[in-house]
Amino acid sequence: MRLGVNVDHIATLRNARGEAYPDPVEGAKIALQAGADGITAHLREDRRHIRDQDLQRLRQLPAPLNFEMAATDEMVELATTLRPHACCLVPERREELTTEGGLDVVGGLAKLQPKIDRLKEAGIRVSLFIDPTPQALEAAQKLGAPVVELHTGAYAGNHPGELKRLAHAAALGRDLGLEIHAGHGLTYENVQPIAAIPEIAELNIGHFLISQALFVGLGPAVTRMKDLMLSARS
Repeated sequence: MRLGVNVDHIATLRNARGEAYPDPVEGAKIALQAGADGITAHLREDRRHIRDQDLQRLRQLPAPLNFEMAATDEMVELATTLRPHACCLVPERREELTTEGGLDVVGGLAKLQPKIDRLKEAGIRVSLFIDPTPQALEAAQKLGAPVVELHTGAYAGNHPGELKRLAHAAALGRDLGLEIHAGHGLTYENVQPIAAIPEIAELNIGHFLISQALFVGLGPAVTRMKDLMLSARS
C-alpha cells in the first residue's frame, strides 16, 4: 500500500503572509524521506495554495507527482506541458473550502472524454476522484481512466454504512479493471479500516498530516501514518 502526501496546506500557510516560507517542496522532500511514496498537489484555478512554480519544482523531485486539477482547458494545457506522473481530475467550486464530493463522471462523460484522451496521449496516468457508487465506477471505466480515487469524506464524517459502501466500491472497481485509490478526511483514528480494504492500492492524505506536523514534525507524522496503513494489512 502506497501513501501519497498532499502538500497543499504548506502552501496555504506560506500564502497567508505572502512569504517564501514554508516551502511545499521542502515539505515534500521531508515526506518522501519519512516514507511517503509520492506527492500530491492541487493547483486550483484561483491559486489559493499551490502555484504554478510549485508544481514545476515538485515535478523535478525523484518521486511520482500526482497533479490534482479541475477538468478545464487551462489545467489540461498545463498538465500536458508539465507531464507529471499522474493527474487526478477533481470537481472544483471557487467558493468551497475543500473538495466536497466526487466528480460527476456520469453526467459529464461527453465533456470529460476529450480531456482524458489528451492527458493519456501525453503519457499521463489519469485518475478520477469519484464517489463510491457503481454508476461512477462504470462511467470511469467507460472513459478509459485506469485509476479512480474513492472519496472518503462521508466515511470520515461518520456517515452510517460508508465503510461497507467503500469496500463494495473497491471490489467492483477491481472487477472492472481499475486501480483503486482513496482519500479525503483520513486521520490516524480512521485510516486503518480503509487501509485494510485489500483492493485499495494507495491513500492520498494531506490536511491531517500538515496539521499534525505543527505538533510533532512532518517526518514523524508521515512515518506514523504509513506505519498505521501497513499494519492494517498485516
